[in-house]
Amino acid sequence: MSTVHQARSGFPRPGLALALLAFAQLIISLDYNIVYVALPEIADALGFSAQTLQWVISAYAVAFGGFLLLGGRAVDLFGPRRMFMLGLVLYAVSSLAGGLATTPLALVAARVVQGLGGALLFPATLTLVSTGFPEGRERNRAFAVWGTAGGSGMILGSLLGGVLTEAFGWAAVFYVNVPLATAAALLALPLVPRSGTRTVGRRFDLAGALTATAGTTLVVFALVQGPESGWDAPAVAGAAVLGAALLAAFAAIEARSADPLLPPRLLHGRDLGTGALVTFLYMATFGTLLYFLTVYFQVVQGYDALRTGLAFLVPMAAIVAGSQLAGRLAIVRGARTAMIASLVVGGLGTVILGASLTTDASYLALVPGLVILGVGQGAGYTLMFGAATAAIPADQQGVASGIASTTQQIGGAVGLAVLVAIAHSHTEGLTGTALRASTTDGLRTAVFVAAAGIALTALVALGFTPARRRTTRTDPADSVERVAA
Repeated sequence: MSTVHQARSGFPRPGLALALLAFAQLIISLDYNIVYVALPEIADALGFSAQTLQWVISAYAVAFGGFLLLGGRAVDLFGPRRMFMLGLVLYAVSSLAGGLATTPLALVAARVVQGLGGALLFPATLTLVSTGFPEGRERNRAFAVWGTAGGSGMILGSLLGGVLTEAFGWAAVFYVNVPLATAAALLALPLVPRSGTRTVGRRFDLAGALTATAGTTLVVFALVQGPESGWDAPAVAGAAVLGAALLAAFAAIEARSADPLLPPRLLHGRDLGTGALVTFLYMATFGTLLYFLTVYFQVVQGYDALRTGLAFLVPMAAIVAGSQLAGRLAIVRGARTAMIASLVVGGLGTVILGASLTTDASYLALVPGLVILGVGQGAGYTLMFGAATAAIPADQQGVASGIASTTQQIGGAVGLAVLVAIAHSHTEGLTGTALRASTTDGLRTAVFVAAAGIALTALVALGFTPARRRTTRTDPADSVERVAA
């Protein structure tokens, strides 16, 4: 039997605390994409082959996705403040190691540690946003600011990656995280109070932690490596089978555990289940478009690293605008209506953008699609995590955040694998003008498929609880508000 004690005093300086949480989310989002533009220089400097270069990206995704449930449980057991600071320290140390790397193995290992830092930092940050601000206007505003940082950070990563690579070389995309993460960790000391969740009589659930982490890591590995090695490759098939077996063992362990890592009752919640599927589909669609735009700018249009980064200024501004609009709409109409509206707008923008992708298109011809897409993408990112975890008790926010963000990581891996296969299905053996034309056609097809996936996501989002049916309940035993914002 466990007892949870939580003070609902919030932050001593809520404005500064929110700025810090948004800054931490910006750091996480930057690391998704900041290395994309630098990949050619990394390959030349460290000797990556065409087959191994993808692991500069994939090592981060595999570690991040594999350790998220473990990170979420650690947040619930040890408090979000501790895990927030530990995640930032891991980011700083691993980023320094990445910039100093002289071999492919050293850089991939640094990226694994970065992913582990993200698996601790993300659920800690989301938990602090969810529990540190009162329900209603303040919490919606907090999610709008946090979502703006997350959504725009993905675009800013490409912009900053291009500028830093052009000016200082590839190592700069890692070194930039060192002062950022260090400063955020130090600022947490005065801004994030110690009055986080304190647990009494709860276990860590070692068996559940090991099977969940190993199983998720193997499944994400298979999804990432499958398109490169082939789905029937022994390493890929073996990882998928073993990962599925471990996840099945995890489910059996959790059903029998007195204090499970993932309480089965959490999965029965309507909003968390809907939110997990929405985050999966969001990243499988919206989350992959940045990759295809990067390919389009560099391969089809011939942009260099700096020009590619600058090309993302317009969608970044649109994402910021969409994030702010989402918070206001959620207050007036509720999170479900705002979420569906953002997906409809983003889907329309994706269709417009796909129709604009031609071999000779000017950048101005892409702007309408980029703007409409960016508004919907920014709004959706702002809303989906808050909607998924809104009705979760404060002492379980960490693991709930871990569930939502695990599906985010897996969705990105699955979506990219499927859409990359579609985009490049007819380019093998082509060169010159024929390759450029075929690449453009493949990218356009992939974008249209993503638009169809966004439409499906909007239908799934109908499963969120309507605002008028939501209730606020207070448990006097632990003074924890159980709310659905």
